[in-house]
Amino acid sequence: MAGRIGALALVVAVFATIAIQFEGILAKNVALSHEISASQSQIDGLRAREREQRRTLLRLSNPLGAIPEIHEKLKLVGPHEEIIYVRGMPTPTPEPETDWPEP
Repeated sequence: MAGRIGALALVVAVFATIAIQFEGILAKNVALSHEISASQSQIDGLRAREREQRRTLLRLSNPLGAIPEIHEKLKLVGPHEEIIYVRGMPTPTPEPETDWPEP
């Protein structure tokens, strides 16, 4: 009877060890899966940014595409264009004081 209880305890200990190791491996796999997913989303974002930068480079390498952007950045105007500045009403200037005697 003691031998059977000892063998049963040994089998339970082996299965418990295997179950604990299997749970640790599953936890590592889940963590790595999340890291891979985050890395993939970062890669997708960087690829989209690269595509946008390539489009900008192509547009700016063409003089007709670059001129509007240059005008916008430098506040230059092209033919048939004008810049309109909108400001509030100017402050009134005080009348100059005169110390001249009246005739």
